[in-house]
Amino acid sequence: MSNYTQLDHTHDQQQPVATVLCCNCGVPMDGSSGLVMCYDCIKLTVDITEGIPREANVSFCRNCERFLQPPQHWIKAELESRELLALCLRRLKGLNKVRLIDASFIWTEPHSRRIRVKLTVQGEAMSNTIVQQTFEVEYVVVAMQCPDCAKSYTANTWRATVQIRQKVPHKRTFLYLEQLILKHNAHMDTVSIKESRDGLDFFYGQKNHAVKMLDFLSAVAPIKSKKSEELVSTDIHSASSSYKFSYSVEIAPVCRDDLVVLPKKMANSLGNISRLVLCSKISNSIQFFDPASLQSADLNAPVYWRSPFPSLLNATELIEFIVLDVEPTGDIRGKYVLADITVSRASDFGSNDNSFYIRSHLGAILHPGDSCLGYYLANSNLNSDLFDTLDTDNIPDVILVKKHYARKSRKSKNRKWKLKRMAKEHNDIVANDDSRQAKQEQERAERDYELFLQQLEEDDELRQTINLYKTADDQYPKHSETDMEDEDDDEDAPQIGIDELLDELDDMTLDDHTMQS
Repeated sequence: MSNYTQLDHTHDQQQPVATVLCCNCGVPMDGSSGLVMCYDCIKLTVDITEGIPREANVSFCRNCERFLQPPQHWIKAELESRELLALCLRRLKGLNKVRLIDASFIWTEPHSRRIRVKLTVQGEAMSNTIVQQTFEVEYVVVAMQCPDCAKSYTANTWRATVQIRQKVPHKRTFLYLEQLILKHNAHMDTVSIKESRDGLDFFYGQKNHAVKMLDFLSAVAPIKSKKSEELVSTDIHSASSSYKFSYSVEIAPVCRDDLVVLPKKMANSLGNISRLVLCSKISNSIQFFDPASLQSADLNAPVYWRSPFPSLLNATELIEFIVLDVEPTGDIRGKYVLADITVSRASDFGSNDNSFYIRSHLGAILHPGDSCLGYYLANSNLNSDLFDTLDTDNIPDVILVKKHYARKSRKSKNRKWKLKRMAKEHNDIVANDDSRQAKQEQERAERDYELFLQQLEEDDELRQTINLYKTADDQYPKHSETDMEDEDDDEDAPQIGIDELLDELDDMTLDDHTMQS
């Protein structure tokens, strides 16, 4: 028998897992997790979707059948489509606090204006405990009108606009164009008329009215136009679309009495006319006149816009000259008589003996002692590539344009005739706080209008194209002694005869008869 005791080795047995009872339902559960509640009770008592609303609204336009994606974007989405589901999920607040597992539509009646979405999300309910829950969200479809459809149903909105522009430093062209429009009633179909810095904007309710206005402009002025369109709305039920049309019209920047340098090829094509000419008339074509040879030529609008060119000097840069001597040469063309005239600048008259011996077309109306307006080219620095190509030896020092009448009473209050004006809405060209610039704009507009009235008094051919109206007797101002003296000084200035004036009442009756017929 041995002195030692044999040890009986037994197999190691697995230690039993410690269990605890759920504090809510009493079901045994693993106690090593540190939880006091089972998973099922956690799902029942803890709501990870708290803060996510169960109801929401989506905006829908019944006309174009688009949904609003905030803030201002409208998208096309069919029912139970991926686009609509994405839109609904974006509208749901608090969804970013949980993890989205699944989302699907629950079928509803299409006319019920309800959209039901089933969502499955995961989130942390307690420490180290992720639970998954499913819930439903109901969206109420709110019917409203999108801005595009609202525009299409707004009363008195415009469908077409004609924007007329001319890049010149005065408004004489638009003043004359305004009178032509009034004479031919071309503005009768307009919804509104707005005046901007460089021109006028005419708004129409129908496209054909704008096209009619465009045809009228092309018949009275050298223009080029460009058309553009903008989609307003689309009706999916009738497969029709609504557009707004814009016609951008630009008038040639060459005006009456402007000094122009013609390109060499163009001058040759116009009968070898001199390249340095005056613009004598503007209609649907441009008429140029050479004061040194009495030659004239017409340039139609399409040829001009193929290779356009600006004026060298415009009527705002005319200088007054005093006529010293006139010697007719015997050449006559219409109302123009060619003559060799000696002139001196009015600013130099009496201070120096500078005079200029030139050839002009005004031999029939100018006499020694008269005043005239012309362009002073001697020692002038002109920024023009076309002018630089001219032969400097043959350029005259002065080019006379028209006779000048000294007027002391420069206001239209002494005139016994008037013009009609269109009712225009003025755009805010000048900021409210810049009163000085606003005053300058107002003074320039008044100066341009006064020069236009004087031009009408001096040009009988121009008066025949527009309507002049009598001023009522009760509107005649009471003249003071100063006004009487000014009128005596203005006796040499041209006057408009009473036989050229129309009565406003007769004109209104004629317009009504024309509209009825």
